Amino acid sequence: MSKQHSPGFLKIVNEARANIAECSVDVLKQNLDRQNHDRATRPVLIDVREESEFAAGHVPGSVHLSKGIIERDIESMFPDHASELYLLCGGGFRSALAADNLRRMGYTRVTSVNGGWSAWTSAGYPISKPQ
Repeated sequence: MSKQHSPGFLKIVNEARANIAECSVDVLKQNLDRQNHDRATRPVLIDVREESEFAAGHVPGSVHLSKGIIERDIESMFPDHASELYLLCGGGFRSALAADNLRRMGYTRVTSVNGGWSAWTSAGYPISKPQ
C-alpha cells in the first residue's frame, strides 16, 4: 500500500528536488559494489528513516542518522563537506529534504536515493535484519 502525502509536503519535496542530485537504487548499488574494494573512497550511505524503521531492516553498511537529527550530527560524523554521501529513506521524500539541507550546509556531493528503501527491497538487493 502506497502512502498518500499531503499537498504541502509534496510541494516542499519538489522544491528540494529542484536543488539536489538524485539517483536510482540501481545506480546506488553499482556505486557501492564498484567502490567496495576501497573503503577509503567508498561512498557513505546514510539512512534517514526513523530508528524503528532502521532497526527493522536496512541496507548493509549503511549509517543511521534520522532526518530529525542529521543536520545536528552530520558535521561531527562527516566533517569533510566533500564526502560522497547518499541519503536513503522509505521512498525518497525525506531523503530529498535532508539532502537539500545538507547542500545548504555546504556539502557538495550529496545524492538522494529515489524510491528509497521500498525500491531497494523491491529490487531484491541485500538487506540486514535483526536476528
